[in-house]
Amino acid sequence: MVQRVGVVGAGQMGSGIIEVAAKSGSDVLVWEAKQEFLDGGKARIEKSLDKAVSRGKLSQEDRDAAVARISYTTDLADFADREMVMEAIVENEDIKKDVFAKLDAVVTDKSAPLCSNTSSLPIQTIASATENPGRVIGLHFFNPVPVLKLVEVIPALTTDDATVATVRGYATEVLGKTAIQAKDRSGFIVNFLLVPYLLSAVRMVEQGVATREDIDTGMQLGASHPMGPLTLADMVGLDTCASIADVMYEEYGDPSYACPPLLRRMVQAGQLGRKSGQGFYDYSK
Repeated sequence: MVQRVGVVGAGQMGSGIIEVAAKSGSDVLVWEAKQEFLDGGKARIEKSLDKAVSRGKLSQEDRDAAVARISYTTDLADFADREMVMEAIVENEDIKKDVFAKLDAVVTDKSAPLCSNTSSLPIQTIASATENPGRVIGLHFFNPVPVLKLVEVIPALTTDDATVATVRGYATEVLGKTAIQAKDRSGFIVNFLLVPYLLSAVRMVEQGVATREDIDTGMQLGASHPMGPLTLADMVGLDTCASIADVMYEEYGDPSYACPPLLRRMVQAGQLGRKSGQGFYDYSK
């Protein structure tokens, strides 16, 4: 079973993946482009682990052991000995392709899976940037990663069966996640269904159909959802929602995936949801 893993990106999603992998006993090497980004990721991970200790969900001993399993680098060449790599960086096709090309050249074991946490980009597009596309696969986690049990496994047309088996095994047997598998179509399973729902809620606000509070309350109490669509969009990140919408609209041409003007303007204004302190709701206090 995989022991040495690499995680590319220590942002919101990357930090969650790092935490879960370290708590599960993996040796985790983390890459970020700049030291300040690594420092931010480390602080985010340790804050989350400390919160788990304070809530009685993790012992201090296990917290310290998890922290000790994590190391950090700004040099992708240090990933040479990794048995599996998980990427969680910005949803930008060109940047992801560049990173995967470098990982493919660096990771010595050419059967070691290279996984993308992309929410919407086709895995085949990313795999095309490598010399060994059989090792490239989608492994899509959900935020917050330490809490939500689901992962989506997305093989490209060129992904080897052995890669699928290794990645599913690591996700389920080591990380304790429930894995579902989808074809390599933009949005996969969850976002294919979820994104039109979130965008519809934005359009309702935009058109003055109802208040944000009533929309969220309606879906919580009327459809038994744990949170309303606008609260969920704020948690996901409005920039991420807009980016996913753009990719899916480009692929399918379906108006239900078109990014509403209000969402676009909010992103332009820096109102990105929880992570910026302001979205459809105010999180600054």
